[in-house]
Amino acid sequence: MEHRNIAGNVVPAIGLGCMNLSHAYGTPPSEAESIALLHSALDLGVTHLDTAALYGFGKNEQLLGKALKGKRQNVFLASKCGMTGVDGKRVIDGRPETLRATIEQSLRHLQTDVLDLYYLHRWDRSVPIEESVGALSRMVEEGKIKAIGLSEVSATTIQKAHEVHAIAAVQSEYSLWSRNVEIAVLDKCRELDIALVAFSPLARGFLSGDIADSGAFADGDIRKGMPRFQAEHLPTNYQLLSVLDEIACELQCTKAQVALAWVLQQHECIHAIPGTTNLSHLKDDVAAQNIRLSVGQLQMLADSFAPQKISGPRYPQATQLEIDTEEF
Repeated sequence: MEHRNIAGNVVPAIGLGCMNLSHAYGTPPSEAESIALLHSALDLGVTHLDTAALYGFGKNEQLLGKALKGKRQNVFLASKCGMTGVDGKRVIDGRPETLRATIEQSLRHLQTDVLDLYYLHRWDRSVPIEESVGALSRMVEEGKIKAIGLSEVSATTIQKAHEVHAIAAVQSEYSLWSRNVEIAVLDKCRELDIALVAFSPLARGFLSGDIADSGAFADGDIRKGMPRFQAEHLPTNYQLLSVLDEIACELQCTKAQVALAWVLQQHECIHAIPGTTNLSHLKDDVAAQNIRLSVGQLQMLADSFAPQKISGPRYPQATQLEIDTEEF
């Protein structure tokens, strides 16, 4: 397995995003099924696990706390604050007092004394980034977290935050069909020696080739409200998968593995955290670390999935207003 550096730790290049074990994609698996999948991930050598206070409004952290009993020392554990569930609704709140309350709850839920990495899940525009990061820096001083991360922020915000306290990782959506980090964030991460953690590297399942009809999504699946999965955009986007098919046939692997390999080969600072509830998919994701695309294949994929060829924005308008990333 290929290993890379993050927050002073060496971990496999592919970790596991744990959100969909509790949140966002319809009915989640049972607790027993989820714990079994997490244990399988550890058995496969996956040591970077990513959760958040938001996921399942605390249930995802509680799930990991149970799954990691007796195994915590073998895991690079990351969680997030600044976006939580309040009275059943998602709320962005970056005030220091709120972040303080969230870390205490997260440590209880995860049954640990310290987190290896703690992200500000979203920048609360009503609070200067310096204040939120300052609150996180005090958690570092107190030994509650080992490193600070940011999620879905611009290069300018990364720089401001980094001047308050070293930022160890920036998490952002990055895949063949969501390449906003290439505008400025990837370069900023390279400049400041920050790990870039790519969430949704398979475009929320789209790049696996298994999503041809958004009508098949279960109730509660957030993709139902995402423009690129709607009837006016999905057929156009689906046509882009032919190049993935072609390269997957050449390499005798899956489309998802090609897509993951492409992300990882963009720079050695990049980590990918695909999520899954399926053990077979998990094994495929882990094996993608061993695939090497040629220069020609990398360019063919980049050209075929050029941002101007993607139909529809990645978020609905209300959600788009909540993030700070540069946009094509």
